[in-house]
Amino acid sequence: MLNYDTPLDRAFQALADPTRRAMVERLTQGPASVSELKRPLEMSLPAVMQHLAVLEMSGLVASQKAGRVRTCRINPAALAEAERWIADRRAEWERRFDRLGEYLKSLNSEGERDEQDR
Repeated sequence: MLNYDTPLDRAFQALADPTRRAMVERLTQGPASVSELKRPLEMSLPAVMQHLAVLEMSGLVASQKAGRVRTCRINPAALAEAERWIADRRAEWERRFDRLGEYLKSLNSEGERDEQDR
């Protein structure tokens, strides 16, 4: 298996897990403590911390500890990079489908002209 280690690769690897996606979704609403992130999840605190570590290593989430409370925040720049990558792929495929549509129209038009010439 190839081992990619760019920020974009780490972001997509982090988002591949449904638990981490749920955490990111919660953090898009605003900062949250680890306890708040754990509350809806049916897992231990160490498991939540492991997921958060992956999110932090990917750059999607940053955390800060004040006393005994660790507060997590989303990093919009990392999400924007993933969004930009997806948007670029979408635009390319839309251009390809547009060209295919034009080509199919031209074939249809040629077919109609051939029938009229008969």
